[in-house]
Amino acid sequence: MRVEVLTDAAAFEALAPEWTRLLAQSTTDTPFLTPEWQAASWQALGVGALRLVTVRDFDGALLGVAPLHLDAPPGSPRILSFTGGVEVSDYLDFVVRRGAEDAVYAALGEALTQMAAEWDRLSLPNIPHDSPTTSRLAAFARAQGWRVDEAVEDVCPVIALPATWEAYLESLGKHQRHEVRRKLRRMDTEANYSVQRVTDEAGLSAALEQFFVLHRLSHTDKARFMDERMADFFRVITAAMSRAGRVELNLLYIDGDAAAAMYNLRYGNRLLVYNSGYNPTLRPSLSSGIVLLALCIQSAIERGVTVFDFLQGNEEYKYRFGAVDNPVLRLDIWQRESSNA
Repeated sequence: MRVEVLTDAAAFEALAPEWTRLLAQSTTDTPFLTPEWQAASWQALGVGALRLVTVRDFDGALLGVAPLHLDAPPGSPRILSFTGGVEVSDYLDFVVRRGAEDAVYAALGEALTQMAAEWDRLSLPNIPHDSPTTSRLAAFARAQGWRVDEAVEDVCPVIALPATWEAYLESLGKHQRHEVRRKLRRMDTEANYSVQRVTDEAGLSAALEQFFVLHRLSHTDKARFMDERMADFFRVITAAMSRAGRVELNLLYIDGDAAAAMYNLRYGNRLLVYNSGYNPTLRPSLSSGIVLLALCIQSAIERGVTVFDFLQGNEEYKYRFGAVDNPVLRLDIWQRESSNA
């Protein structure tokens, strides 16, 4: 194996064609690990020093990418962690070709050992539960005598979608099935409404500003989250992902006024609900947020989507719509016990 540690952000673009092919062959294949997402999130939110580790075979074929960065503030533990913005990327991991795990994880472990003088703690959140990363790195770390902590970070409730809308409704409990039908019928009979799904880069630029308004209106916590720094991140990531055809912004209008929005990522056969917002004062009896969610599920089924992923958070409404939990894990490794604060 040939291992290289890249420190220039230009590497994201330089590696993009190979990285994209490798991602399709990796166990963890998510939009948050695409080179477009990684580059844009580093541009908008990156802190510290980039440590992008690549693993190649002797013929030069890319077998693994470890997108990492080093944050070493004076007087604090030096932390090596994923790039991608851990607070904005629900799934993070190493990108490793299936079938090459033994060689790649051994090479990554050796790279971490060679970099040992510059980090105290390896902090890896948001790892999908079926990734080999936690078990492979934990075993390597323990063999070095390093301390290892493993935990469930959160859950991502997911719906396995059937082939038809009626089959989906039948999969719900009787009460929820009745509620979905009742809310859709009420919107149909009591409001002049429309739904717009925006996917082109130019349209998304304008629709995103409307999304910010609805997101901030939804809740005080969301208003605090969507500060100008985060809004700039959304602008950068939306531009990057829209060029790859991976963003759709759904807006529900009532009597011409924006009532609800859902920001989704389309990736292969999956639709991922990245964020949402609604106006709680605009015809609240019509449950615009719930109606838009139901319509997005219906549209996803009609377009052949088979997995509807709510991403992180165990909010109760997700389970009413038939979701079941997929855990995401966290792995923390300390090579120096004195720095484990």
